[in-house]
Amino acid sequence: ICQDEKSQIKNREKAMRVLRARLLDQAQAQQRAEVDEARRSQVGTGDRSERIRTYNFPQNRISDHRIGLTVHQLSAVLEGDLDQIIEPLITTDQAEKLRQVE
Repeated sequence: ICQDEKSQIKNREKAMRVLRARLLDQAQAQQRAEVDEARRSQVGTGDRSERIRTYNFPQNRISDHRIGLTVHQLSAVLEGDLDQIIEPLITTDQAEKLRQVE
């Protein structure tokens, strides 16, 4: 409630300015929180148990722990044949985005 002035119009204008400022601050805080959450989900904790991928040379195997993918062609992947790794990652990412939209 703003009743600093004798004029009702001036009080209303001041109250609207204060309200707009508060709403803007709230919207900016919510946007910052969403960006921070997105960053945290991308970065992770850095903990050793938070594995992304394992390269096992004796067994000629690559395991992507995020999606549970295991490929037994390590040498081909190291030579640049990444399609067998990339395509399942893209499929999983698209499925996750669809779940978030629904």
